[in-house]
Amino acid sequence: MNIDIIFKIAAVGILIAVLNQVLLRAGREEMAMLTTLAGVVVVLLMVVNLINNLFNSIKSIFRLY
Repeated sequence: MNIDIIFKIAAVGILIAVLNQVLLRAGREEMAMLTTLAGVVVVLLMVVNLINNLFNSIKSIFRLY
């Protein structure tokens, strides 16, 4: 497993946290919530892709079709 995916997820988290704080300080609570939600969706899609790769590897190892 590559460690770069962990760094990508951490980078998205840091970026979203900074954007969230900037938008909250500017009085844009709705936009801050939407950026947080978008960040969660992006990370969730990354994790779903990893789980898909895991299941494909398991299928090929045990020859399940």
